[in-house]
Amino acid sequence: MHGLGNDFLVFDAAETPFDPDPDTVRRLADRRFGIGCDQLLVLDPPRSAASAAAYRIYNASGEPAEQCGNGARCLALFVATRWLDDGPRELQLDSPVGPVLARFEGGNQVTVRMSVPSFEPGEIPLRVPQRAHAYELDVDGERIRFGAVSIGNPHAVLRVASVDDAPVERVGRALQRDATFPASVNVGFMQVLSPHELRLRVYERGAGETLACGTGACAAVAVGRDQALLDERVVVHLPGGPLMVSWSGAGEPVWMSGPAEQVFEGYVEP
Repeated sequence: MHGLGNDFLVFDAAETPFDPDPDTVRRLADRRFGIGCDQLLVLDPPRSAASAAAYRIYNASGEPAEQCGNGARCLALFVATRWLDDGPRELQLDSPVGPVLARFEGGNQVTVRMSVPSFEPGEIPLRVPQRAHAYELDVDGERIRFGAVSIGNPHAVLRVASVDDAPVERVGRALQRDATFPASVNVGFMQVLSPHELRLRVYERGAGETLACGTGACAAVAVGRDQALLDERVVVHLPGGPLMVSWSGAGEPVWMSGPAEQVFEGYVEP
């Protein structure tokens, strides 16, 4: 499945448990010697009575991840069409960092309620003395200014004049290796077009640059609003297409809307 080109292998483990080791994840995610994906997603039976299913996330590099916005939309569509008979208007999933509510808007459009953004350094995690709207760091020989937030997973967001010539891989890799981010970080490069529209490229942990990053889009809007750059509803243009992101402010969750697509199905032999 994919959400705007951010692609996933979705494993249905409702009846047969599936707990892949890092080598298995890397083998399956390899685009030349395996199947190929940005992340591998595993659907499990729900952990709570209010949820339809639970899920786990593995980056292509093999390690587990906390959250995936495009993946959550794909999983919600999969569960609604494969696990349930009544064609629900909405459902809840148990993610690694808490419940995610999904609403079906017709066709392949899915809206998900993500986490409440946290700017507290200890929750991102980010090794700085105190919380700020922006931070500065010497990275790869230059001074970088960025905002930081957790959307269930860590994000750094840099404002750039144009995403077309932003140093995505070079700065993304350097920030991910920096000790300031003890759990590494997803790095977004944000070009603000207006208070309600932006362009974004994201260099993800364990996957590199992807065509779209759902939590990255949520992080960009949260940081942009925290820096008084954006309105409540923002169209985020990613290389794979647009997402609509809404955030009403402190203490409230982020909502994200976009398409989810199934490409093919099959099975993997042990």
